[in-house]
Amino acid sequence: MVKVYCYSRCTTCKKALKWLDENKIEYKSVDIKEDHPDEETLKKLHKKSGLPLRKFFNTSGQLYREMGLSKKLPEMSEEEMFKILASDGMLVKRPLLITGGKVLAGFKEDEWMEALK
Repeated sequence: MVKVYCYSRCTTCKKALKWLDENKIEYKSVDIKEDHPDEETLKKLHKKSGLPLRKFFNTSGQLYREMGLSKKLPEMSEEEMFKILASDGMLVKRPLLITGGKVLAGFKEDEWMEALK
């Protein structure tokens, strides 16, 4: 089963879920604000994704800007980054797609199509 961490007011998330529906792909949607991934889950997802950890941050989010993370991240250890990401789902890049073999942060139709073949 495909799992997607989303935020209901996020237009990119809405577009991603619509795309999944149109392509008749079954999924479980999880509200990233109410039920965000914990530190251990984030570590597993990060490892599975093969992405740099910085790609897991929602850099366009209000909380990211308020916390001044663009200046702080370069000096942080991975442990510190995981703790911050786990502290609030609004800091995590969304939608976050989890399949049996892949994890993708953000919605790019061609990447999702490849991951869900």
